[in-house]
Amino acid sequence: MGRPRRKTSPDPPLRVVSLGGGTGLSTLLRGLRSSAGGRELDLAAVVTVSDDGGSSGRLRRDFDILAPGDIRNCMVALAEDEALLSRLFQYRFSSGEGLKGHSFGNLFLAALAEVTGDFHSAIKLSSEVLAIRGRIFPSTLVNVKLEADFESGRSMVGETRITGSRDRIRRIRLRPSRCEPVADALDAIREADLISFGPGSLYTSVIPNLLVDGIADAVNSSKAKKVYICNLMGEPGETDEYTASDHVRAVLDHVDKPVLDLVIVNNRRAPARIRRRYEDNQAFQVKVDEDQLQELGVEVMGTDLLAKGTLLRHNSERLAEMLIELASANRKPA
Repeated sequence: MGRPRRKTSPDPPLRVVSLGGGTGLSTLLRGLRSSAGGRELDLAAVVTVSDDGGSSGRLRRDFDILAPGDIRNCMVALAEDEALLSRLFQYRFSSGEGLKGHSFGNLFLAALAEVTGDFHSAIKLSSEVLAIRGRIFPSTLVNVKLEADFESGRSMVGETRITGSRDRIRRIRLRPSRCEPVADALDAIREADLISFGPGSLYTSVIPNLLVDGIADAVNSSKAKKVYICNLMGEPGETDEYTASDHVRAVLDHVDKPVLDLVIVNNRRAPARIRRRYEDNQAFQVKVDEDQLQELGVEVMGTDLLAKGTLLRHNSERLAEMLIELASANRKPA
């Protein structure tokens, strides 16, 4: 009688953590959710909470809560069924005194935060309502504001004011400068197979997460592959004329730690007719200066990342496939 065969357990899910904010993060999460194929993914998003414009800004001022907008978008992106409930969360009131401009999802999160007394619990409960595939964490539960120093010598507080300025940003910081991270977010980062940054606004979506106490240290000590997804276009008033290496250098200068291993860049030039429309608004494609990137000590992976259509957007499915492949390659044998 032969030896009984040892039962082999299925591979544990690939752990992918994405840090950022704005539409870039939610678009990436939607791509990851739909591009897993047969591989099980454990997705986590660590979201910046410094937005002070629109509905989020009004709720921050009225209820002293974290900005809910980016978190709401991430929940909808990870929802198993983006049908009625997801549409409801994204519904924006077009009239009504005090309601006009608010999204239902933002109000739902604000109400749950009031009921539970804890914004983090409100996110968890809302995620259960939407049956999301993954976990979402604010980078901090402190009601932080952004402050920027500009090359002109001026300083300015408030994300909306900062992004509306045409001055070149030299450095950003959080107010208060010391803010505790969310413990679950640190755990997710430490256990990740891959950590991604962006795409999204460099100074208002990507870097703020790394300024929260403990997050840069957790990223640095994690065995994950650390990947920066470079934006396709410079942002007027924020990253005008920035090359790919300028983006990476700004991240590294703010944290003073080797938190990046690899940068993913788009190497396809957009069609001239589309490019001209952006250039008329002073938005230009980011130049890929590979030599400078390598001097910064990061690996470079260039590919065609342009989505089809008349708007210059990342192909989220292609990007997600690349991240899943990198996470799988980084996974250590048990």
